[in-house]
Amino acid sequence: MRPLLISRLSRFTAVRWRPGVPVVTSPAYLFSSAVACAVLSVHARTASALSTMALPSSVREISFQLNNPLLLSATTINPGEKTFDVINPGSKDGKEVIAKCRVMGRSDAKNIIEASAAALPAWRDGTTCLHRSKILTKWSDEIKDNMEDMATIMTMESGKPLAESKGEVMYACSFLDYYAGEALRPTSAGGGFIAPSTFSTPEGTPRGQIIAINEAVGVTAMVTPWNFPAAMITRKVGPALAAGCTAVVKPSELTPLSAIALCALGKKAGIPDGVFELVVAGTDSTPAVGEEFCSNPIVKKISFTGSVAVGKLLARQSADTVKKVSLELGGNAPFIVFDDADVDVAVQAAVASKFRHAGQTCVCSDRFFVHQSIHDEFVSKFVAAVEQLKVAPGMNEGATMGPLITSNAAEIVRAKVEEAIAEGGKCVTGGSALPDVGANFFQPTIITEVDTESRIWKEETFGPVAAIRSFDTEEEALEVANDCSVGLASYFCSQDLSRVFRVAKQVETGIVGVNTGIISTASAPFGGVKESGLGREGSAMGIGEYLETKYMFVNA
Repeated sequence: MRPLLISRLSRFTAVRWRPGVPVVTSPAYLFSSAVACAVLSVHARTASALSTMALPSSVREISFQLNNPLLLSATTINPGEKTFDVINPGSKDGKEVIAKCRVMGRSDAKNIIEASAAALPAWRDGTTCLHRSKILTKWSDEIKDNMEDMATIMTMESGKPLAESKGEVMYACSFLDYYAGEALRPTSAGGGFIAPSTFSTPEGTPRGQIIAINEAVGVTAMVTPWNFPAAMITRKVGPALAAGCTAVVKPSELTPLSAIALCALGKKAGIPDGVFELVVAGTDSTPAVGEEFCSNPIVKKISFTGSVAVGKLLARQSADTVKKVSLELGGNAPFIVFDDADVDVAVQAAVASKFRHAGQTCVCSDRFFVHQSIHDEFVSKFVAAVEQLKVAPGMNEGATMGPLITSNAAEIVRAKVEEAIAEGGKCVTGGSALPDVGANFFQPTIITEVDTESRIWKEETFGPVAAIRSFDTEEEALEVANDCSVGLASYFCSQDLSRVFRVAKQVETGIVGVNTGIISTASAPFGGVKESGLGREGSAMGIGEYLETKYMFVNA
């Protein structure tokens, strides 16, 4: 074992050392300690807040190997200190502890919010758009330079296959790259527009000038999910920092390590203390942290990605302080295959849309409608493609589908599949758990003839299950597809250009994929309608979520 060295910044860290696990140290701790001490001496006002931040330090602990020992930090667990376990969902029993994190609670959140407010003036008013752009680019470069480690961390805590994790790392970087560019554009902070004045002098000539100016909204608080533990952070923090806001993020308690590594790389890239910070809460402390985010008047903007129920709760809690709110909530995406579709293209799109991350994404297709004239052909080819998926722990070579995130998630999928079959559905492949692979693994499953009243049809299923029904007419398909309280994403396959635009207009979702199963990109607006949320992330619209508009009339 290499010698253990506890940095002078040990109290800042979120990840804790466990006996028996090698810990790597580096002389770089001297630099990070000096910086922190300087911050504490210059900014006495924020000393209590800084003492609770999940700042990166030189000491790291982890039960799996990384190339860069500074991505995750560690200290000994203090007597009486509360911690929570980070679990590898792809382990045999689904219970392998890969790290312990100190539980941060409401008081920590309050302190960090105050530190974020203290850091706001220097970041918002004391930096140029070019400076912020360069830092975002540098952050992206740091992440890319640590691609292998970032992907390993992600796979170990989320279970997704390593290749998929690498894809997410690049996806996460794409938001930083994109908003590094947006920071410089007229749609960002300091931009705006000039409009013709409608005021006039007594002589009838134009008087004055109408000016609209974009300004950073201020301190922002964000709650991110476990299924995209890196990309959902950069998709929110990227535009916030580009606009001159500061950001406080509560990552999922299931996947905090990716967030801690991102924060470490952000600090290395030059993000000042207080500008981007984490509140690493456990399951029990998460509700109180969320309430502090929503009720604290310092916070001017809330951004949340997660379930409909929690999104509604956060919206209610934010009402008293009238915050700006962005909500990216659940989906129950329809996937329609029309009779003029290229069946092979449709199958490829269906596999990509349904089984990515074992079906655990908010834009995964859940409800499949296939025209009766090609139903059997589509199902046969769909089954053949799905049976080629290699279900295995994410770190295994060649794995293309990993586990469900928890044993409870796996149990929910099992119960819904059994219910659907009992109600008349026909399971044509899969349908069972895979205990020989691991406790949280479930077979890729396709069920046909599913009842529209079945729970697996009416509710979003975060799992590798495709529920299929046939249809006769376009009108029928649209009616059933739109019979849903949420409207995030939808997909359909057709080679009829008139139908493409007709159906896209009528389907009630915020995102429509045509002849494809992959629709997310940094340059496109991402968000839903109905109960799937408010606002948009990505594209030029994404930075607008972190801006206020000030109207100024100059009578000159």
